[in-house]
Amino acid sequence: MDYRKSIQDSLDYIEDNLKTSITATELSERAGYSLFHYYRLFQSAVGMPVMQYVLRRRLVHAIYEIRCGCKRMDVILEYGFDTYAGFYKAFRREFDCTPSAFIKKGRAKRPYKMDLYKEDYMVSHKKALEVLKHWKLENETISDVYHESNGEKNNRAFYVGKDFVLKVSKNSAEVKNAIALCNAIKDAGLCISSPIETTDGRAYVQEGELFFYVTRRIYGTQMIAHEFYEGDYIAKARFVGKIIGQLHLVLCQVKTPVNDVNLYESVKNWALPKAKDILSLSESFCRGYLNEFGKLYDKLPKQIIHRDPNPSNIILSQDEWGFLDFELSEKNLRIYDPCYAATAILSESFDEKDQTKLSKWIEIYRNILWGYDSVVTLTKEEAIALPYVVMANQLVCTAWFSKQDKYTEIFETNKRMTLWLITIFDELKLN
Repeated sequence: MDYRKSIQDSLDYIEDNLKTSITATELSERAGYSLFHYYRLFQSAVGMPVMQYVLRRRLVHAIYEIRCGCKRMDVILEYGFDTYAGFYKAFRREFDCTPSAFIKKGRAKRPYKMDLYKEDYMVSHKKALEVLKHWKLENETISDVYHESNGEKNNRAFYVGKDFVLKVSKNSAEVKNAIALCNAIKDAGLCISSPIETTDGRAYVQEGELFFYVTRRIYGTQMIAHEFYEGDYIAKARFVGKIIGQLHLVLCQVKTPVNDVNLYESVKNWALPKAKDILSLSESFCRGYLNEFGKLYDKLPKQIIHRDPNPSNIILSQDEWGFLDFELSEKNLRIYDPCYAATAILSESFDEKDQTKLSKWIEIYRNILWGYDSVVTLTKEEAIALPYVVMANQLVCTAWFSKQDKYTEIFETNKRMTLWLITIFDELKLN
């Protein structure tokens, strides 16, 4: 029997009543189950105990309102905390981070409603421990992984003890490619979250429609977009460009089969037509963009790329650096990665009213590309094509986020970003 409707009704009720008293007994009675049975159903569907979920929702809503400028004490009282000390303690226990640090890192985003019918991965800690028997890690402590950039729970990964990460996917090809790429990069001597075989020598385990694999955990500091604007931002940007270039030198030697993506065709046939309506783009812009990008496209070098080199996927540890999450890797234009890294920084910090920051971002963008060029040497055609690749990424992001209900805020940011990038299109050319 599918219990998701009852639990989804509970999730919706919780979301609408976070500023009132909510009890597990009340929720179980509304759902029509015994309290004990309701506890089991809720944790199985959501991945955490019901009252922990209620607390987490209160905390993420409260920190978002505080970030938006609401008075701190008014907010925490509305969400049921008697004192700031109580709120602070609960927040730090839940997120392993102080409220002020959470806001500073740009993680206090608008909370989205959980939809059990749209979430791709709903794996409980109990299920994760059962799977970990294949690695003899079932006695380790399981903890959730949260994205540094926005504080959202990562439904595709769990920390296992202190030294391992359990990853989950519905795509076997994605898993096989990620494992093969990580092993190849490890053999080349770069810092990587290397995969661990099961006790019987398998690279991954299939349970139903899901595929699981374990990697070693890389310890270090994730790069944060907002921090690029502080201190020597030019050196930080050059560093990012250089390490993407160094990663590409390794990836261009890898023979692992991956999806071969035609970025131009994706933009022409899907992203641009959709974004054109969303952004009210002129016919002349669309026609001119496709014409010029089309002339350049076949002359641009392609290879296996990371595909998602945003700052939070870069780990720094003493004198070492490494990349996380190769599940999205594909064969694509090589300049896609440095362009993506630059726009990911902009996406996390975009404010069209802050001209100082916007001007600084243009310098960050250029220095990422100059850093990349110092390692791999851009072709003449690549230097000309950079604005078109940046725009291709933005058109794809805008089209994709328009269909994702839980990313409303990111969608709105990317809309404004894309329109702003069009106004500075010529400045994105690399001199």
